[in-house]
Amino acid sequence: MNKILYALLFLPVMMWSQHTLKVHVENVTNSNGHIRIAMYNSSDGFLAFDQVYTSKTGVAVHGTTVIVIDDILEGTYALAVFHDENSNEKLDTNFLGIPKEHVGFSNSKMKTFGPPSFKECSFVLQGDKEIIVAIK
Repeated sequence: MNKILYALLFLPVMMWSQHTLKVHVENVTNSNGHIRIAMYNSSDGFLAFDQVYTSKTGVAVHGTTVIVIDDILEGTYALAVFHDENSNEKLDTNFLGIPKEHVGFSNSKMKTFGPPSFKECSFVLQGDKEIIVAIK
């Protein structure tokens, strides 16, 4: 009986438990600036700055930079990552909108024309997780 009562009391806590995502950003060409990660939880507004679920920034480390995002609920997410070499807090692009700084996405490679979709980048988070994102 005590086990059932215990389970009923803590079921809501277990359902809303929060997780940690450890992101290994590979191919960081130098230690200048920062690595910036935008996390999205919907295809609506994917890659729009005002639609970010959460974001995280870390100091760039040549080779691989590891950034940990805490307190994430279970769900489906996609990441967009870029190396902000000049630390101006934005992705620098040329006059055509093509990134001048290295970018990458969860589960996906850059397309020849345009970024991948939310579906191509998405992954399911059901517990603590580690993923690799290669930037180019």
